[in-house]
Amino acid sequence: MRNKSLKLALAASAVLTLAACSASPGGGAGGGAGAVAPSYEVTANTPAPTGELDKLIWSTYAEPFSLDYVYAFDYADNQILSNVCESLVRLNDDMSISPGLATKYENRTPNTWVYTIREGVKFHDGTTLTADDVVASMNRHLDPKVGSFWFSVYQNVESIKKTGPNEVTVTSKQPDALFNESMSGAAGVIGNAATMAKLGADYGNSKGGVNCTGPFELKKWQSGEKLSLTRFDNYWDKDLKAKAKELDFVVMTDPVARVNAMKSGEVDGGWLVPTNAVKELDASGAGQVHFGMNTAVQSLIASNPEGPLGKPEVRKALLMAIDRNGLVQAAASGYAKRTNSLTTESVWSHADPATKEAAFKDLEDYPYDVEAAAKIIKEQGVEGQEITITTAPISNDFAVISQATAAAAESIGLKAKINTVTPNAYTALFSDPEARKGTDLYFTSWYLSVADPQEMFSILRTDDFSNYGKWSNPDFDKSVTDAVQTMDQDERFTKSLVAQEITNAEIPWLPLYESPNLLWMNNKITGASPSINFMYYPWAAKIGSK
Repeated sequence: MRNKSLKLALAASAVLTLAACSASPGGGAGGGAGAVAPSYEVTANTPAPTGELDKLIWSTYAEPFSLDYVYAFDYADNQILSNVCESLVRLNDDMSISPGLATKYENRTPNTWVYTIREGVKFHDGTTLTADDVVASMNRHLDPKVGSFWFSVYQNVESIKKTGPNEVTVTSKQPDALFNESMSGAAGVIGNAATMAKLGADYGNSKGGVNCTGPFELKKWQSGEKLSLTRFDNYWDKDLKAKAKELDFVVMTDPVARVNAMKSGEVDGGWLVPTNAVKELDASGAGQVHFGMNTAVQSLIASNPEGPLGKPEVRKALLMAIDRNGLVQAAASGYAKRTNSLTTESVWSHADPATKEAAFKDLEDYPYDVEAAAKIIKEQGVEGQEITITTAPISNDFAVISQATAAAAESIGLKAKINTVTPNAYTALFSDPEARKGTDLYFTSWYLSVADPQEMFSILRTDDFSNYGKWSNPDFDKSVTDAVQTMDQDERFTKSLVAQEITNAEIPWLPLYESPNLLWMNNKITGASPSINFMYYPWAAKIGSK
């Protein structure tokens, strides 16, 4: 174990030393003081295209787990699904919402949301969208036999009924301020009821496919290789008619291969660009990296309540043992900033200025202090206990963070083991409790689907599907439930300060840093917004030739 510990420490020390020598923001222990931060600008949109494309080829770091909207819960799924299927509400690039398959949404009573369904919309098989399709699609989230990954959005729903020829009414047990905004994501996707009933368990997989209303239609899914889409010429929104006649998503699990494919012209673009390749890609002259709005915080999920990290003080100690300033350089190449919050400032953008300032002003910091952290480990009686850190070869940051975290754990008296799995197996950690067995800690870039911090806080309530570490705090649960029932936005954001404070004090997940959303497109194409809304908005329809 001593040899293994030394190797881990040397590995992490090497990446952090390299970071300190690279361009990076100054300040903080191990933070590369005196260096210059990389220069970049967050932009809302890229220039509009001037022409169409015969084919657009896009890279994806992993094959989708599913294109069935009830199971689409990660980047690999939703970046494809958003171009094929549509939601009741549309999520815009500034994280505001507007009509989608519903032309109108009304909170007629505190406990009801009423949706007027758009007329004349065609599914890919040529049939017409009806209110019955909407009711069937939404009710699947309530069916325990389906096991929707988005059940938490619907947990307060009492009934979903057709209340007019083109009207659907959702009645909740209590007011739910987040429900309608959540209808702009996968939880609000509408599929063809007859197709879903016919295909059953094959709906959304490589055998059955999907039948939706988006600007692209799924034609072929070659498992492990690529998904081929074609333009849907009967798409209802003429302003978003796809510029590309065909769209291929090529599965490329090796980050080096993805970057090489971008430089060589093998692919036209890709999301989740490895930050260590930004300068390399820009220098290649083949295209440009664009930086967009993000709602994601890069965190470590403490997923084993029975292990040493089940204790909040141990989690704090581990966070203090990680040189997060150095990590920003080594894992994100400086394109990030250290944070003590599980929510980004962007999701507080609708709060009044005083509330937004209060949300971050007085957060407890966890400075890099190995000696103090080691003392906590002794006091907690967990010295010598082992934690398993699960990772995958998705991008450079995964490797750097797992190595640095293991070294940090060893430096304060814990033992650490790194378990490397495939990207697809890693995705399963977020959906399958069995997959998480034996794992104490794993990395996530956890994005929020709406611009409201309560979306993050709500998934950390006791027994929520995404509360992977089974963390529980009654005061937290009470504050979140109260805030979610508050329809007045200003009041809700003020109430959100309580949950912000509690998560900062107990760190159920260990916040590392936040960074912009990265998009790469070659010199031949333009049109997409680099915003995180690409997860739910038909972004590829806007891409055409320069």
